[in-house]
Amino acid sequence: MVNKLQKISTNLWFDSQAKEAANFYTSVFENSEIGRITRYGKEGYEIHGKPEGTVMNVEFQLNGQPFVALNGGSQIKFNESISFIIHCETQEEIDYYWEKLSERGDEKAQQCGWLKDQFGISWQIVPAELPEMLNDPDPEKASRVRQALLQMKKIDIATLKRAYAGETE
Repeated sequence: MVNKLQKISTNLWFDSQAKEAANFYTSVFENSEIGRITRYGKEGYEIHGKPEGTVMNVEFQLNGQPFVALNGGSQIKFNESISFIIHCETQEEIDYYWEKLSERGDEKAQQCGWLKDQFGISWQIVPAELPEMLNDPDPEKASRVRQALLQMKKIDIATLKRAYAGETE
């Protein structure tokens, strides 16, 4: 992993699962790797409460995008106000990411291509053409696509295309 400083990086705050999460995510995405792992020292124990040698930060890349995972404690939790969008070209891609990221996740949080993974991070797994369909100048086409989308948990591209075309099943 190249240690070039990125202007903007994503930092994910975990209680104590930073390394586990980084390992999981790098197993799901191609062109991904674990980088530096920084550990807590004895300094600052009265502030962070983490034993010396415990993983503090894990630097990793997902498909070339840099991330840092921090074991910062349980006081901060993930919520749906931030999510990662995966633009997929095929149904096979959607199925792959949905299966991998939803495993042991929160099934109640699945709607319209959104899911919450086992660590509480929200993902949107969407077909690349969805924005074009939803923003079509023909309001009837866009409306049919929105209506079909609202009925889905995992997105089905063929169903969206039928709705876009005005085809009934």
